[in-house]
Amino acid sequence: MADIETKLSQNQPLKTQKIFIGAQIFLRIVVVATSFASTWLMLTNKQIIDIGGFVLDANYKYSPEFRFLSYANIVVGAFSFMSFLFLVLVGRRSSNPTQYFILFLHDLALMCLLIGGCAAATAIGSLGKYGNSHTGWMQICDHFGKFCNRATTSVTFSYFSVVCLLILTITSASKSRQIQA
Repeated sequence: MADIETKLSQNQPLKTQKIFIGAQIFLRIVVVATSFASTWLMLTNKQIIDIGGFVLDANYKYSPEFRFLSYANIVVGAFSFMSFLFLVLVGRRSSNPTQYFILFLHDLALMCLLIGGCAAATAIGSLGKYGNSHTGWMQICDHFGKFCNRATTSVTFSYFSVVCLLILTITSASKSRQIQA
């Protein structure tokens, strides 16, 4: 009976480590997928309309905020993929808290970059949807519905990436503070 308890207590940290690594890998794959999906939606987002003989077009290139979100998503997707590869290599052998601290700083930096892009795109998206009557800026989403819907979907994917990066940051910080036996 004592042998079973000893084996169970020895396997528990290994099982916990495997679950942690599995969750980290899954979340990093989700971040890569959602950030590249958001990038693709934004980079292919354009709409041309004809209003009374005037041809108007909306394109993500016309907004620095949308370009910033696209570039932030590219950086986050690429660096998350590199951290995924790092985690796969580190996960096979025993790791120390310093490696998780590096992942914590990495995830924190990516999260901050993406939050900035999301905030900028959300602000300009809100302006496009609702306008600003005090400054005379009109809403455009009533004319450019397809463009606004794709931009909204892109920003939503980016916010989902931010939530995953927040979870990764918290778990990496927690793991980096654990003392190795």
